[in-house]
Amino acid sequence: IELPPGAIYEQVDLTRARHVRRLLGRHTLEAVIHLAYHRDPGSPDAHRLNVDATRTLMRLSESHKIQRFLHRSTAEVYVHRNDQPDVLREDQALNLDPRAPPWIRHRVEADVTVSARMGLAPQMKIAVLRCAEILAPDMGSQLYDYLESRVCLRPMGFDPIVNLLSLPDATRAFELALVSTEEGPFNVPGADTLPLSRLIRRWGRDDLPVPGPLIGPAYALRRAIRHTAFRYGPNQWRFHFNGVLDGGRADRLLGYRPEHPMVWPTGRPIQGPG
Repeated sequence: IELPPGAIYEQVDLTRARHVRRLLGRHTLEAVIHLAYHRDPGSPDAHRLNVDATRTLMRLSESHKIQRFLHRSTAEVYVHRNDQPDVLREDQALNLDPRAPPWIRHRVEADVTVSARMGLAPQMKIAVLRCAEILAPDMGSQLYDYLESRVCLRPMGFDPIVNLLSLPDATRAFELALVSTEEGPFNVPGADTLPLSRLIRRWGRDDLPVPGPLIGPAYALRRAIRHTAFRYGPNQWRFHFNGVLDGGRADRLLGYRPEHPMVWPTGRPIQGPG
């Protein structure tokens, strides 16, 4: 890893409190930016990293007098149903359904865990950044795993609108939040909003609409053969409902607006009709 001057890289197991305590004690820190998510949402260890480690890091940050704590959340924490808005604000209902997929419950629990600490440690200003989908490796994106297939199956009659956040815009959002003292949840939308079918084509994949009941078994077979991470059942909602983040609060209080469009594997940015 090539680091800028003055930067230090340390590999730490965040699920072990003593490792986190040792890390915070070795350095004089003013801020913590917590980005970690387990790469495999189906792993039995996912809750330890996604939720338990978040709770531990919050508690130890308070005791070490950290002044700024930023938590990366995602748009998946919101309820996505046909009786809910397509444009999601920060006061939109969170998905507290106990029947929701475990990986979504983990993200909601971590989001709520961090939000509940606001105001309890006066010296630490807390913000939760609910990011749109980041199509990049190792970001915990199920949509990225879905697009790894040469042929992407899509339910007939459904072509939901998706919003994509580029890594440069995600980085800029956290930089702006870091130098701010504003607290609370902030939606972080991306610069590109487009139908799923167009996203599939722009990613260089074949878009194949099929009857909905066939998709789950097809992806289960693919996962068994190729050991891929994408699971259709826990992601079925994203193939039927729109969900675009309203970034007005981040614009007003942080000065964030998406400026960097996604760059496709071919190197071409998303622009023009597709």
